Amino acid sequence: MTHWLGGLLCLGLSLTAIVHAESADDRFKALYTQEWSWRQQQFPGSDDEDTKASANDNRLPAVDAKAQQTRLAYWDNVLKQLDAIPAKALSAENQVNLAVYRPQIENLAADIRFRGYEMPFNSDSQFWSDLGFMTRRPLKDAQAARNYIAKLNDMPRYFDQQIADMRAGLKRGFSVPRAVLDGRDVSIASYTEVKSPEDSEFYKPLQKLPANIPAGEQATLRADAVRAIRAQVIPAYAKLLTFFHNEYVPHARITLAAEALPDGKAYYRQQIREYTTLDLDPEAIHQIGLKEVARIDAEMQATMKATGFKGDFPAFLKFLRTDPQFYAKTPDELLMRASWIAKQVDAKLPQFFGLLPRGRFGIEPVPASIAPFWTAGRGGAHTYWVNTYDLPSRPLYNLPALTLHESAPGHALQGELSEEHKGLPDFRSKSYISAYGEGWALYCEKLGKEMGIYHAPYEEFGRESYEMWRAARLVIDTGIHHKDWTRAQAITYLAEHTALSQHEVETEVDRYISWPGQALSYKLGEMKIVQLRARAEKQLGPKFDLRHFHDTILALGSVPLPVLESQIDRFIAAGGPAPKADCECAAAKP
Repeated sequence: MTHWLGGLLCLGLSLTAIVHAESADDRFKALYTQEWSWRQQQFPGSDDEDTKASANDNRLPAVDAKAQQTRLAYWDNVLKQLDAIPAKALSAENQVNLAVYRPQIENLAADIRFRGYEMPFNSDSQFWSDLGFMTRRPLKDAQAARNYIAKLNDMPRYFDQQIADMRAGLKRGFSVPRAVLDGRDVSIASYTEVKSPEDSEFYKPLQKLPANIPAGEQATLRADAVRAIRAQVIPAYAKLLTFFHNEYVPHARITLAAEALPDGKAYYRQQIREYTTLDLDPEAIHQIGLKEVARIDAEMQATMKATGFKGDFPAFLKFLRTDPQFYAKTPDELLMRASWIAKQVDAKLPQFFGLLPRGRFGIEPVPASIAPFWTAGRGGAHTYWVNTYDLPSRPLYNLPALTLHESAPGHALQGELSEEHKGLPDFRSKSYISAYGEGWALYCEKLGKEMGIYHAPYEEFGRESYEMWRAARLVIDTGIHHKDWTRAQAITYLAEHTALSQHEVETEVDRYISWPGQALSYKLGEMKIVQLRARAEKQLGPKFDLRHFHDTILALGSVPLPVLESQIDRFIAAGGPAPKADCECAAAKP
């Protein structure tokens, strides 16, 4: 017996306990627990409305090249440690965890390896707009308020690092394409054009502080916030605006394709892997898209005839885009229609799901600072954002599909259940995989037919148009980034195949140009869920329970599509049982 082993046994540890302490499961858990804790320190307070602020959330992340390389070295070391853990020795549960965790780390490392941080915005999402999300977290005590003000004071440092990163990207031709930059400065300028610091979006959390903060301290905190906004926040945005006008736009690349970037072919394939969780060739995805477009086009033609419209398809699209009956007259009307649809869905949920979340979501308009270039809507566990900007571009016949996707049973329900799940490690319950999340939400649009949410042929056409929109993305994304499509070519293709408004068509195409790969996740994810449901229905026969199938998918949290498939195959092999509830959710009564 070796000296160290004898010593441990003398301390009362059995040989079994020692072996267990060195087990693959324990090594893996220790690794991901430590890495997750380190990751939270690297990215303090994700500034997401769905995330609770931590006690030390008093700074913005370091985003300079040195910090990025430090992260890359850390994640590369994590990957080496994962290689040393025998995957087959892990429990069944941890084999699933590993299949989720490893690609997550690989994607984080790959993004830095390609120096993706040198392009910290696209036409849809920007680091300077994302900071607005931290204004939507309530300041629950004085320390939270002081932390918030500390982050306001940290903005100049944060913006300077982002500008330095973007300059490096410009120097090597790694930038957002010039073609999609017009008008994007509005989202920066909106933060500099306030009449006073008190009118700034960043002052909103200070307007109503909790009663547990004494009145005198509240006054001090508000004064500190005013100083921070005046001396730090507004100048930081002004400096960014000058950089955007004088340097970024004039020197941005004139190409569109991701494959035209430095090491572009490898970069685009990595974007495909990250967003779809599949290793698919761009040409294969393009062909899948063309087949789906042809299939959905036939359905749309049939639905057009069911409306009684006399005319061809282009004339029908023009009718849908211009007839006043299809558009809300006020922002409140659009919000109320969305709320009414959401409430109809709410009544049907127990028939389709065995477990429902205790959490609830609200419906709010998209903030004015980002609305002009944002999508028609977006959802999370707590909020369904409805875009009320430019009402003539927000048709009501699309609203049922949009609501099913962004609220329940789409993103809101899935997000709430994930938050309430107590059996998943943080790296699963607090992370989002696009192919799973967007695939699920698009599946929910189709599920709305079974739920009885579409009440007129026009609304069914809107659903089909939304499905066509996602199928067309497969064609357009690969067309732009692999086949050298022009912006005009992509706009024409999307406009001719969907009932989206011209404004939406153009903002969506700009999104695909500046965010390669992300648009592929929706249709490929939905197709996999539809395929797995058909497989389960066929193999289980009368044992198939749709509520059990849905609950099984949602109980997994956000997972890569290969993991989803393997788990549904286990579900089928086990006879289609209801998953074990391991959350704060409530059982639904059918």
